[in-house]
Amino acid sequence: MVLKFFDQVDSIMYFPILVIVLACAGVYFTIRTRGIQIRRFPAACRAVMEKPEDKKSISSFQALMVSTASRVGTGNIIGVSTAIVLGGPGAVFWMWLLAILGSATAFIESTLAQIYKRRDPHTGGCYGGPAYYIESALHSKKLAALFTIFLLLTYGFGFNLLCSYNLQSTFAVYHFYDAETTPVIIGAILAVLVGICIMGGGKRIVHITEVMVPFMGLMYIVVSLIVIIMNITAFPKVFALIFSDAFSPRSFAGGIGGSCMVYGIKRGLYSNEAGVGSAPNAAASAEVSHPVKQGFVQVLSVFIDTMLICTATALMCLFTGVGRNTADAGAPYVQKCLHAALGDFGPAFITLAMIMFAFTTLIGNLYYCDNGVAYLNGKKKPGRKFMFFFHLVCAVIVFVGAIIPMNLAWDLADITMGFMALINIPCCFKLGGSAIRAAEDFDRQSREGKNPIFHAAAIGMKSEDLDYWD
Repeated sequence: MVLKFFDQVDSIMYFPILVIVLACAGVYFTIRTRGIQIRRFPAACRAVMEKPEDKKSISSFQALMVSTASRVGTGNIIGVSTAIVLGGPGAVFWMWLLAILGSATAFIESTLAQIYKRRDPHTGGCYGGPAYYIESALHSKKLAALFTIFLLLTYGFGFNLLCSYNLQSTFAVYHFYDAETTPVIIGAILAVLVGICIMGGGKRIVHITEVMVPFMGLMYIVVSLIVIIMNITAFPKVFALIFSDAFSPRSFAGGIGGSCMVYGIKRGLYSNEAGVGSAPNAAASAEVSHPVKQGFVQVLSVFIDTMLICTATALMCLFTGVGRNTADAGAPYVQKCLHAALGDFGPAFITLAMIMFAFTTLIGNLYYCDNGVAYLNGKKKPGRKFMFFFHLVCAVIVFVGAIIPMNLAWDLADITMGFMALINIPCCFKLGGSAIRAAEDFDRQSREGKNPIFHAAAIGMKSEDLDYWD
C-alpha cells in the first residue's frame, strides 16, 4: 500500500506537472539568453580555470567539483540503465534534450546564487543558494525555509537512501552475495566511511571531491570509449535506434507517464539536477569577479554529467547489443553489458566505479545539507553537538538505504527532488531578469576586451540590496 501510494505521487508529479515546468523553463531561458549554454561554452571552459585572489577562498574549479560530485554519481550508471531497460533506448534522447535545455536553467539559478550570495564574516569567504535569493529578492523567509527543508529531505534523505541502495545492488552478481546479510554489511561500511569524512566539515568535503571527481570521471570515460571502439560497427544502428525509439508508438504504448520520454526526463533530472536548486549552493561559495562566470561553470557541470558520463553509460550498454530484461533494470544490465565486452573485468569495474561514484555523491550531497542546516539556524553553523547528531543521522540513513526496496528508494528520491524543483524554477522565472542582465553585462565587457568585473549598478541594482558585491 505504501509503495503504491508513493509510486502514484511520483507518477503524477512528473507527468504532467514537472515535464511541463522543466520544458517551459528550459525553452524560456534558452531563448532569453540567446542559447548562452551553447553560445558561450568556450567561456565556460575558461571560467573554470580562473583562480581566486585569496588562495584560501573556494575556486571555480573546486565549486565545479562539489556540484559535479553530487551530479555525477550512481544515477549516471543505475539511473541510465533503468531508463533504457524500462523506458527504451529512446530515453537517451530525452536525457540529452533535458540537459541541453536544462543547462540554461542551471545557468540562471547559479548566476542568481552568485548575485545574492552572502559574505561570511568569520572566514571572509561567501555562501548562498536558492534560499538566500528567495529571501533577499522575493522577501519570503517562509518559502525559503520550505525550500531548505525539501533540500534536506532530498540530499540528506531521498538521494542518500537511493545512492546507498544502488551501490549495494552492484554486488548482487557475485557468488558471495546474500540478500539478507550482504546489504547490511555494505550499508554499515559505507555509513562509517561517510560519517568519518563528513565530521571534517565543508572544507574536507571540498578537498576530497577536488581529487576524486576528475579521477573517477576520466577513468569511467576511458573504459567506455574502449567498449565503444570494440563495437564501433554498431554506431549507425545504435544512434538510429535511439532517435527512432524516442518517438515510436511502442515507447508510448504504456501511457505517457511510463514512456521513454518521462523515464529519460526523470532519470536525467536525477542525474544532472538542472533547475533543482542544489548546485547554486556550491556555485555561491566560489570567489569570482563576475556572477556569470559561475553560471558558466554550472553549465559545464551539466555537460560533464549528462553529455559525457550518462552518454558513456548509455552507449556502452547499447553498443554491446545485450538484450534488455525488466528484471535486470539497474546495475545488473550494465554489468551484463560490460561482461559481454570485457569479461570478468567488466562487472568488477562497474562495482569499483559505483563505489567511487557513491562515495563522492554522498559527501557532495551532505555539503548541501550543511548549508541548509546553517540557513535554518539563522544563517550560522549550529554547535558541534548538534552537527555531530545531524551527521550521525545522515550516516544512519546511508545504512538504511542499503536494505530498502528499489522502487521505494527511487520514488522517495524523485518526490523530494520534484518538490525542490517546483519551488526553485518558478522563483527563477520571477528573478531571472537579473541573471539575464548580468549575462548582457558580461558580454559587453568581454567585447571591450576586459576581464568582466561585476557592479550592481550595471544591471540596475543597488549595492545596498546585495550583501557581497560592491
